[in-house]
Amino acid sequence: MKVPFTPEKMKFIGRHAVFGEKLLLSLSGSGVEFEYTGKGLSVTFTGGEAAKIADNDANYARVAIYVDGKRQEDFLLDKVTVEKKIAESPVEKTSVIRIMKLSECAMSLVVINPIEINEGEIIKPTPAKNLKIEFIGDSITCGYGVDDPDPLHDFKTATEDVTKAFSYKTAAALDADYQMFSISGYGIISGYTDDPDVRHEEQLIPTFYESMGLSYDRVDGIPAAQDIAWDFEKYRPDLIVINLGTNDDSFCQDNEEKQAWFSAEYTKFLKRVRELNKASRIVCVLGLMGDRLYPSVVRAVEEYSKDSGDKNISVLHLPEQDPKVGYGANFHPLESEHRKAADVLVEYIKN
Repeated sequence: MKVPFTPEKMKFIGRHAVFGEKLLLSLSGSGVEFEYTGKGLSVTFTGGEAAKIADNDANYARVAIYVDGKRQEDFLLDKVTVEKKIAESPVEKTSVIRIMKLSECAMSLVVINPIEINEGEIIKPTPAKNLKIEFIGDSITCGYGVDDPDPLHDFKTATEDVTKAFSYKTAAALDADYQMFSISGYGIISGYTDDPDVRHEEQLIPTFYESMGLSYDRVDGIPAAQDIAWDFEKYRPDLIVINLGTNDDSFCQDNEEKQAWFSAEYTKFLKRVRELNKASRIVCVLGLMGDRLYPSVVRAVEEYSKDSGDKNISVLHLPEQDPKVGYGANFHPLESEHRKAADVLVEYIKN
């Protein structure tokens, strides 16, 4: 018996899109969660173009399946079709199932095909949490390189795990529902650049924030993630945490004109975020991978508040990762450094 992807049957985590009987996931941490009563169910995953390429562990989607809070499956979608048996038991029992995309949207996508259960078995959504958070960010929010303790290694989805990032840890500590909008290398006025004279204007979070995501991957018969408009009525966050500026710093550096430009565009983005999320508390954070642009973020928030009269917004400095601890891939934070940042953010939110 096929279970439809509807709110009556399961809780959706993060941005998503339903096409017929199929559920498309793109962004880090997106997925579904439900309570299942039965003797075991079957889930079939479909990958996009990235899944068709051999030895492509820099781009395969990484997926996790949790049963009663424990990770039972952690796999790369390295084939177009992968089937998983979940919660198999000789007797009927009730379990909470969570299926989650651990890796980010840019490199690869995941389609979950209709979940198969036996006649008489039950699937129902887990209850919503009392607090809803949205995280807007870059590779740090995605958990880039967190499973690779070699800073000289390059990006791989195989070593990216959003559950070890400060964002997910913050939501878990607060027992909150969450959604992520995060893309590695993207910024406010420029994506990451090796040359401060070269601006990557195509890699901007504000360009894609109103879509389901941004991916270079495609799934047969389904529009590109960036071409799917996100319906903001589906998820109304109580709190929005914005962690942007690290990639812009590679372009701005110590140039005061560029820093002023960054602040002005950050202010514009805040105005748009507020238009789309009228009641949300907004917290702008920076510092985990350097804080040179932190004063520019403060300036942007001050200008925004002055222009709009909006006081439901603030700025928080996150602790910078400790070089003595080491680094993940491409000098990104290890899980221990994400945890320190999450602790600071959690305490701030509680207060």
